[in-house]
Amino acid sequence: MSELASAMGIRTAEAAIVAELKSGSEDAFSWLIAHYNQPVYSLVYRILDDPSDAADTTQEVFIKVFRGIRNFNADSSLKTWIYRIAVHEASNHRRWWLRHKARETSIEPAVGDEQGVLSIKNTLVDEGKSPLQNVYDEELRARVEVELKALAEPYRTTVILRDIEELSYEQISEVMNIPLGTVRSRLVRGREALRKRLERHPETFGMETAAAREKKRRKGSSMGGQEIEVMP
Repeated sequence: MSELASAMGIRTAEAAIVAELKSGSEDAFSWLIAHYNQPVYSLVYRILDDPSDAADTTQEVFIKVFRGIRNFNADSSLKTWIYRIAVHEASNHRRWWLRHKARETSIEPAVGDEQGVLSIKNTLVDEGKSPLQNVYDEELRARVEVELKALAEPYRTTVILRDIEELSYEQISEVMNIPLGTVRSRLVRGREALRKRLERHPETFGMETAAAREKKRRKGSSMGGQEIEVMP
């Protein structure tokens, strides 16, 4: 009952904010940008992998929000609607980049080689074991970020929306305009692809490969099966 009341309270508050936005309230738009700028930037950055492009695209997202808020009919939450615009704008920019900018050869070092990557959540809220569950410190998060960026679309965006932004399956379906079954399929395939990429760095993530397990088994057999206690 308390959860229902809380949800109703959130919807009521959101409806009031939307009404203020539609009326052209500058305070409401200031709140909107302050509340959503960083989440939108983080989402766009992970899709584009370029800080400058992400900043420009984030501005475009809020321009689209400003222009389209009067057409917002509350079929989805305000957050879902904004994320849908963000994914659309970032995907369009990425397609443009692949067609045009990628043809250019830059002599400058990659930005990601010199700057720290954005942090990633340590634990993913979902059923089943996630490849990110054992990521605890910045070094490991950095490795996950690198491997996450290497995932093919649309699996990367699906994993980002679910495991980092923590959107529900229904919200992802609305944001990406795809059926729920497709959301689940892409998430499974995306996580599996990410897991395989992380397994290339077993020493970083504390993963024990099949070869390592076999080596340990043979070593144990050669010592007569005697167990040896290794002191920490």
